[in-house]
Amino acid sequence: MVERSLYERANAIFPPVANRATSLGIVKGEGVYLWDEEGKEYLDFASGVAVTNVGHNHPYVVQKVVEQCQTLIHGGHNVVYYPTYVELGEKLIEAVDPNYKVYFSNSGAEANEAAIKLAKQVTKRPGIISFKRSFHGRTLATTTLTASNSDYRQNYEGLLPSVYYADYPYATRSGLNEEDEVKRCIGVLDDIFHCLIAPEQVSSIIVEPMQGEGGYVVAPKAFIKHLRKVCDDHGILLIFDEVQTGFGRTGKLFAYEHFDVKPDILTLAKGIANGFPLSAIVAKGELMDAWTQGTHGGTFGGNPVACASALAVLELLQDKYIDNAKKMGEYFVQELTQLKEKYDEILEIRGLGLMIGVEFVTKTGEPNADLVKKIISKALEKGLILLNCGVDKNVIRFIPPLIVKEEEINKAITIFSECLEEQL
Repeated sequence: MVERSLYERANAIFPPVANRATSLGIVKGEGVYLWDEEGKEYLDFASGVAVTNVGHNHPYVVQKVVEQCQTLIHGGHNVVYYPTYVELGEKLIEAVDPNYKVYFSNSGAEANEAAIKLAKQVTKRPGIISFKRSFHGRTLATTTLTASNSDYRQNYEGLLPSVYYADYPYATRSGLNEEDEVKRCIGVLDDIFHCLIAPEQVSSIIVEPMQGEGGYVVAPKAFIKHLRKVCDDHGILLIFDEVQTGFGRTGKLFAYEHFDVKPDILTLAKGIANGFPLSAIVAKGELMDAWTQGTHGGTFGGNPVACASALAVLELLQDKYIDNAKKMGEYFVQELTQLKEKYDEILEIRGLGLMIGVEFVTKTGEPNADLVKKIISKALEKGLILLNCGVDKNVIRFIPPLIVKEEEINKAITIFSECLEEQL
């Protein structure tokens, strides 16, 4: 009898909503590589969707996790205090601002849900402004905030009330120069305030400083600075969703550092603990102090083992891997740019650090999701794991672990180039 694959066994017991981007059954991970159940090696440039920022099974992370497992696995952050929880909180505040405070949850969606609850609780205002092409999670509230795919919302309407959607600058697709595109998007925001909801009724504006699922689109600094001014002028809280951009991914610990703008509330997850369920919101102390006991909570947030992992990750990132992300990101873009010069189908290469998107179009300039699908499939056959993004699914994203070396980038470039050559 032939043993069924993990994919086949999973299909028998899980619903379609649990489907994956690949059919791989993975049994081992180390550094930038994964191995499937048949022993085939894969170069992982997906990182579990920007999670394993210091690589799979980093020995220092494993050491700290094992040590923590031998002392305390669960205490309950509604019941007791424990060292890794407090120490991680201290480290995050030290990294962001000593006048901020932190609260731990389990996932990015939970962090974003907590952020909007905090904003509503403190401001006593109902409205929230999000952005088209954004992704903030899949709970009912964060599904409302998300505006990148109507499938995420199908049959869940109506959702959270009083959420309004502004335009996020995307000059490459609008055909405008960056300055005019920023002006256009500011005009859309002004129209929301004029026609739909007065700014004095808005609790918060939630924005990704670099959109993830929306296509790896980097916001112009002028736009982010304008949002900061609007929030300051009207008492609105500015929330940065850094679930995907945080923890060194963009070549700085947090992406907001690229914009010289600090949010009132910062949400973090994914790379925070290298695969252990953990997320956090970091917000101004005066806001957190007004968030009274009983108005939010959770059982597993800030788990001792997850916090131990996060402490190890933060130490490794600050020691050398943030710098490596910047250096390797610049090298990666340089190599990809040479391919852009060769193929008209590559519309743009963009990103920050090791969060890089390559957008594909047809000969007539339309989004080319079909080509992206074929390239990703062919790359997988050759041992390279890639993911797509963008509302039209015509962007390939490169998100390798931040420990990646030139030789591994070169290997990925070679495979990617071969796939392009074969498809074009």
